[in-house]
Amino acid sequence: MSGLLEVKDLHASYGATRVLHGIDLAMREGSVTALLGANGAGKTTTLRALCQMMVSTRGSIQLDGKRTDGRATEDIVRLGVAHVPDGRGTFQGLSTEENLRLGAYLRKDKAAVAEDFERIYAYFPRLKERRRQQAGTLSGGEQQMLAIGRALMSRPRLLLLDEPSFGLAPLIVRDIFDIMRRINKEEKVSILLVEQNAALALDIADKVYLLETGRIVLSGTPQDVRDNDAVRRVYLGE
Repeated sequence: MSGLLEVKDLHASYGATRVLHGIDLAMREGSVTALLGANGAGKTTTLRALCQMMVSTRGSIQLDGKRTDGRATEDIVRLGVAHVPDGRGTFQGLSTEENLRLGAYLRKDKAAVAEDFERIYAYFPRLKERRRQQAGTLSGGEQQMLAIGRALMSRPRLLLLDEPSFGLAPLIVRDIFDIMRRINKEEKVSILLVEQNAALALDIADKVYLLETGRIVLSGTPQDVRDNDAVRRVYLGE
């Protein structure tokens, strides 16, 4: 697999408050990478920095060899990056189908967009059942499915997922992670996953980065993380 994302010496801040302190990470095309860490470690900020959204940054971000740092967020979307934020970010007053359509707002290929509705509904049959239902009346699991589906409507190469399991019942979480595996394998969409449930993240990931107070302190395979006694005690409760 070729390189897709390369981040070097990335700093990010909210005003005068610096959150990331020179992190480096890399992803291969078609891979799943997990970003682990405690609350406040800088995981969400990392995803926002990759989208150039709500934070100021310095350092180098390259997507398939093209610099994206300093670009507008919509330009980064055009290059193939989609972001599913924490809290899901659904438009509560719009229908399920209207939310999905917003995911394709930068696309001009109307016939392909129509086909993609059926593609998303194949992954998430419940969304099809509720396509005319107001998004704010969906369950938490359905809203998470909708947020992922909306991101997929942009036909991304890289999907940034922020805490997809948060607040959901275990059975719903299992279903969503199974679908994420399918999306990665069948559509070759690369996934950068922020997830508090470390065991879930390790099961799906090819590579793992551990973030502490805005710095990468460990990187390796899921097995490397499982073999580290200190990390296993803190993040896996073993």
